[in-house]
Amino acid sequence: MIAPWTAAYEPGVPHTLTYPAVPLDHLLSEAARRFPYNTATNFILRYVLGDRVALAGQLTYRQLDETVGRFAAALSSLGIGKGDRVALMLPNSPHFVIAFFAAARIGAIVVNINPIYTARELKEQLADSGAETIILLNLFYPRLREIQAQTRIRRTIVATIGDALRFPLGMIVDRSQRKQPDWVDPPRGQGIYRFAALLRSHSAHPPQAERKPDDVVLFQYTGGTTGTPKAAMLTHRNLVANTIQLDAWFARSRPGEEKFLSAVPFFHVYGMTVAMLLPVYLGAEMLIVPNPRPIDGLMKIIQRERATVFPGVPAMYIGILNHKDVASYDLRSVRACLSGSAPLPMEVQERFGELTGGRLVEGYGLTEAAPVTHGNPVFGRRKSGSIGVPLPDVEARLVDLETGETLPVGSAREGELLVRGPQVMQGYWNRPDETRDTLDEDGWLRTGDICKTDADGYFYIVDRKKDMIIASGYKILPREVEEVLFAHPKVREAAVIGVPDPYRGETVKAYVVPKDGEQVSVEELSTFCKANLAPYKVPKQIEFRDELPKTLVGKVLRRVLVEEERAKQAAMSENRH
Repeated sequence: MIAPWTAAYEPGVPHTLTYPAVPLDHLLSEAARRFPYNTATNFILRYVLGDRVALAGQLTYRQLDETVGRFAAALSSLGIGKGDRVALMLPNSPHFVIAFFAAARIGAIVVNINPIYTARELKEQLADSGAETIILLNLFYPRLREIQAQTRIRRTIVATIGDALRFPLGMIVDRSQRKQPDWVDPPRGQGIYRFAALLRSHSAHPPQAERKPDDVVLFQYTGGTTGTPKAAMLTHRNLVANTIQLDAWFARSRPGEEKFLSAVPFFHVYGMTVAMLLPVYLGAEMLIVPNPRPIDGLMKIIQRERATVFPGVPAMYIGILNHKDVASYDLRSVRACLSGSAPLPMEVQERFGELTGGRLVEGYGLTEAAPVTHGNPVFGRRKSGSIGVPLPDVEARLVDLETGETLPVGSAREGELLVRGPQVMQGYWNRPDETRDTLDEDGWLRTGDICKTDADGYFYIVDRKKDMIIASGYKILPREVEEVLFAHPKVREAAVIGVPDPYRGETVKAYVVPKDGEQVSVEELSTFCKANLAPYKVPKQIEFRDELPKTLVGKVLRRVLVEEERAKQAAMSENRH
């Protein structure tokens, strides 16, 4: 049976695809064979030599593949093998690409870690994953040192920014960085190794590891739909499949000719697949940006390097459109942009298209699906407010929230979105109960999102089944923020919700009830949160209350707080008009 939404596919997008039974690192080896002299990585950073964009760290695909082989041999020489967990706590950089593919090449499992995690958050993820090896930037080492004794980490591989830059630029940058107050020089020995030294001391011939398509290659942490951070187990097959699906979706892609602006964080599953794996599959040049801020830096890179594909999140596109000097930049090289992680207003899509001449479309995915499942046709018909249609080989259906019955496409009724396809995870690491709740025996994944469809098979997110907050593409668990607030000695109760934000999409607001007789300020709570939460999780608004709305059994009603906030926003909007 042909799905109704395939009629929306633009010419050149097939209804079904063939997926090779190969390990994930085969994508890189094949790119090195097809495009050996094409530039693979261009490490772009703004550094101390004035306010200009500097390019360095260029590797061809042949050089990148050979470097990955050497690092894979180094990891193997340290005793790391199939099934071992290797944590990556790195910004977007050649180090990340090299370490990721090297771990895959020896059959290890990558554990992606957000580099701005606090020591507490880092400890929880390392402890849960069971990682014994971590590869991190030297500046992040103090956070590891603080909690390492409470984890299984026994090998630490330290990289510096200069490792990824050509001589003598790498030496100049590291020398300059050493003068900065946040420079860290970890001790030698005691299970601590240098990234650059490992590369220099090994040849590109790691032991051959048997890697099957259904072997797990990645632990990608997610808040999921239940509120507890957990690792989605993604296989070689999952990630290869989603990469090939995305390539098919970009029907007008030009293998060996594209330049991807790789500014979305690689540690995030969306950035990893769309800004790293897809360009590797296409033999494209990755313009690797470790920090997308300030936004004019991205515009300078697009103009100077003539970037053609720009995966991003709404905050990036909105930031460019609203920049006071945007008219002075030539951004016409951009051909296609796929936006994910948060809703993208049609006005932004159209204005960005007018600015660049390219196409900006909204897609949808989730960590458990590697991640992309839906997208508006890149050069076809896009619909306002829609996440688009399922990609080739993705099955999708809506089920009634009460009865569980499948709703027909085009029905006016709303239901929970379920998806099934070759990119859907094996399950959650060490969480069989939550795996059963999320993934049924027939392979259908419950997304936790409430949707509706139209007669053409386009899907629309109506609400989130749970209370997840998405700010600038980052998923934030209210409960995690609440637990930090509860830990403050002057706080009796706390509730956290997401409130509309014109730039971030949503931002975090906390409602706090102080303990009797205690006085606590917004500044005091903000400082406390900053010490225990990544910056994007810290509440941007804090409101003090005498009590919180609750059910008869004492459960806090976040829904009431959300409704109050919506009413307040509506009243403010009316007053403005």
